[in-house]
Amino acid sequence: MLKYLSVWCLLLLPLGVLAQQGTIKGAVRTTDNKALELATVGVKGTTIGAQTNATGEFILSVPADTELELVVRYLGFKEQTRKVEVAPGQTLTINFILEADPKQLNTVNIQGKREGDTREQASTTTLDPRLTKNLPSAYGDFNKILVTLPGVSSNNELSSTYSVRGGNYDENLVYVNGIEIYRPFLVSNAQQEGLSFVNPDLVGNIEFSSGGWQPKYGDKLSSVLNIAYKKPTEFAATITGGFTGGAVHLENATKNKRIAYLLGVRHKNGQYLLQGLQTDGEYKPKFSDAQAYVSIDLSKGAEATGKTTIGLLTSIAQNDYLVIPESRVTTFGTRQVPLRLFVGFDGREKMTYTTYQAGVNLAHQFSSNYTSEFILSGVESREREFRDVEAGYRICEMDNTGNFEECQMVLGVGSEFNHARNALLARILTAESRNTWQIDNRNLLEFGFKVGSERIEDKLDEYGFEDSSDFVLPTYLLQSDLNLTTLRYNTYLQHSIDLDSLKTLTYGVRASYWDLNKELLFSPRVQYSFITKRNPDLSFKAALGLYFQPPFYRELRNFEGILNPDLKAQRSVHAILGSDFMFKAWTRDFKLTTELYYKHLTNVVPYDIDNVRLRYYAQNNAKAYAAGLDVRVNGEFIKGAESWLSLGLMTTRENIQGDSVNVYGPDGKVTGRVEQGYIRRPSDQLVNIGVFFQDHLPDNPTIRMYLNLVYGSGLPFGPPRQPEFRTAFTGKSYKRIDLGFSKVLILESDLVQKNRFSLESLWIGLEVLNIIDANNRVSYTYVSDMNDITYAVPNYLTGRRLNLRFVAKF
Repeated sequence: MLKYLSVWCLLLLPLGVLAQQGTIKGAVRTTDNKALELATVGVKGTTIGAQTNATGEFILSVPADTELELVVRYLGFKEQTRKVEVAPGQTLTINFILEADPKQLNTVNIQGKREGDTREQASTTTLDPRLTKNLPSAYGDFNKILVTLPGVSSNNELSSTYSVRGGNYDENLVYVNGIEIYRPFLVSNAQQEGLSFVNPDLVGNIEFSSGGWQPKYGDKLSSVLNIAYKKPTEFAATITGGFTGGAVHLENATKNKRIAYLLGVRHKNGQYLLQGLQTDGEYKPKFSDAQAYVSIDLSKGAEATGKTTIGLLTSIAQNDYLVIPESRVTTFGTRQVPLRLFVGFDGREKMTYTTYQAGVNLAHQFSSNYTSEFILSGVESREREFRDVEAGYRICEMDNTGNFEECQMVLGVGSEFNHARNALLARILTAESRNTWQIDNRNLLEFGFKVGSERIEDKLDEYGFEDSSDFVLPTYLLQSDLNLTTLRYNTYLQHSIDLDSLKTLTYGVRASYWDLNKELLFSPRVQYSFITKRNPDLSFKAALGLYFQPPFYRELRNFEGILNPDLKAQRSVHAILGSDFMFKAWTRDFKLTTELYYKHLTNVVPYDIDNVRLRYYAQNNAKAYAAGLDVRVNGEFIKGAESWLSLGLMTTRENIQGDSVNVYGPDGKVTGRVEQGYIRRPSDQLVNIGVFFQDHLPDNPTIRMYLNLVYGSGLPFGPPRQPEFRTAFTGKSYKRIDLGFSKVLILESDLVQKNRFSLESLWIGLEVLNIIDANNRVSYTYVSDMNDITYAVPNYLTGRRLNLRFVAKF
């Protein structure tokens, strides 16, 4: 049904998405011209692959207009790779001649797993980086593709943050080429956020784990996003533009392939989208970043290629956010009692975040089975937050007889003032050694050590007050000058063993020490997976581990701006049981992934969510749990276009010590106090649905449609500074559908070959963002009337918007 619906949409709006398919066929033979049956031919970094038939022939359907690396393998023969690129509709014939490898002939190792198979790792998903370029979203942000995965949620299209299985965004690890990435500290609203660090133009491989990850990854509670940037072999470039910004990317390599570089520059301007918010005013948000990655092969001699390499990653991000608010009108309440809030503003708000990051990765292969890496990285973040905003408001009960624009009764008037002069400087320097020892064909040992230095200087100067019914009340006051200098030490050891061709066991331990709270932690973790003998398409996996999150600066600082140096690490036991089932439907490959998980958390540091700012209690005074079910099915629902459907069911609760509330008797008097027990955590979201769907015209795959659908049930909320109502209420559900259409224009191939700087293709896309025009809520503003009744006034996100984008490929 969706297929024919999209065809009609494309007839009315003749723009589509992505490049079309091409075909690669050929044969694999030995040097004496003998056909090799069951040789594996695949595209590196993807699940696209095939095996040769009895005559050694193969055929692959691959994406067009994209540089691909074909990999051919056969037991007893040397692996062979080749770079190819197929034009739309073209059939390319390539023959491979494999040479015998005496080293492989000494042993026989039969494996029942495919190249890039992640079935042996619990809660791990690999993604095609090309899909992130054309995913319809507000800013084309890389992280938005993660929200379509099970267990991952984000109820704010303007934010790059995401929550995984009941955690918050501070609990997510992000690596780029082995270098850990950090996020600005002072961001309080999503419209102040800049670009996420990961540049989709530079990405070569994506691996995401939503729990139960191996010891080699760091100390967090929720997830790991592991990104590897590309290693180009020839010149390529793209220019991207649209209503919300643009980007330029270059890549190239020297003739001998010893030096390769990537360069990406991006600019985001949120003015177009922010004009659709409730608050009218002058918005001037500008976000820019530049990244470069250079890889150098230092090996001597042609035979030693790749033995010693060095990778250099540098980045600078400049985020400037200025808003001069003028007025706001919000309608809420019910149809029987419609209410409206009128607000007039005076003042301005300005935020600047400048982040510098650099990293060096030196790798040396000491032998054919032992490799060592040394990683040195540094981050400097300079953040400024200036705010002087006065707001005068009026609450009215509107006429419900048909004229909803007329104020029937004024319920309350008041004003509030917010002032801030905050400045933060963070410097983080880390040095790390990672080692890999392939003991034999069955045993892999990995170990490493890391030391990090953190220096943070934070000056807080915030206050606010309310004037309701001629009665002025201070709402908050923060004045402090904080300095923190600490050292962290980490080490890990893990062993992966193939028990046989179908069973894999990975176990190990991670240890950490922080000199601030003098806490030594040990984190044992184990994973086990097996593929069933009777059905090689069915596999099961399990993971069990203890995970710690030593406090970072944000967790140490409480609501009053005071640091708690005695705060201990939060702890979480991950227990995961899952299965993967690979099946065929409509003669195409599909994969069904199902996982059950349970997380038991102790030493929990409670927090409240204010828009996208987390405000921690800075106390280990809670315990919690999260349990759920994640289901994902992915494959080519439409031939030549991968799509998927994700479903997540979850519940998470916490029990905070000392959160007692009053107990009232029949006469309304307080008779005592009682502990609340387990209550909903701020991230408790029962249902999450994510859909990424692609379609194209059957006779013209250059015209495509993309559908990005996200649904999340309501999150809990409560009024500030009232613990008894902290998460007592349930907000509205978050629902959003972004629809994109595109057309790919291909130049003649003979014209492209004349000059490498010539335009190869032009991708033109039209996106309808929030096509259902849903009034999603990001937070609530609390105001009081003359009778001291407090109203939770919703703050809405963006409505329906059109966005025109293009991608020019050279």
